[in-house]
Order: sequence, then C-alpha cells, then structure tokens
Amino acid sequence: MIGVIATLTIQPGKQAEFEVVFARLAAQVRSDEPGNIFYLLCRSRENDQTYKVLEQYRDQAALDAHRASAHYRAAGPLLAGVLAGAPTVELLDAI
Repeated sequence: MIGVIATLTIQPGKQAEFEVVFARLAAQVRSDEPGNIFYLLCRSRENDQTYKVLEQYRDQAALDAHRASAHYRAAGPLLAGVLAGAPTVELLDAI
C-alpha cells in the first residue's frame, strides 16, 4: 500500500472556497476510485490556512489512476485559484 501526505497552504480568506472544492473532489475519489482506501482532509490547529490531505492507495496503479482521473484533473484549476503556492507531497510505503 502507498500512503500520501499532501500539505496545502490556502490564500487568506479562501479557506471556505477550498473546502467546498475539496469536498466535491473527495466524494468523487471515494465513489469512483476502488483502489483508494482513504482520502481525508485535515486543517491545522496552528494555522487555519494550512491543510493536510491524508491518502492511502492499494498500489501504484491505484495512485496513478487517481492522478489520471477526470475529477482530479478538473479540480486542478479550481484549487489553483485558492492555493497560496504549490502543494508539497510526501509518498510513503506502508509497512
């Protein structure tokens, strides 16, 4: 299994807009990606502009399918309008 931790910083005042876009994306991931085990958004308690996306996939093919999905690609331009910079993404191998 493959874990992913993505850290996203949101522009000031755009948090609610980001959460709406992300909620739509997460619903599609959960319903349309059988290789996704979980896809969870968390907001930092220290900085309300910082979010972490915790993800787990069955294998590399499932992660590749996620990144190639129409809903993931469609969310990109919407997220670009609220992000304060490029996300940082860490890939993890489950033990």
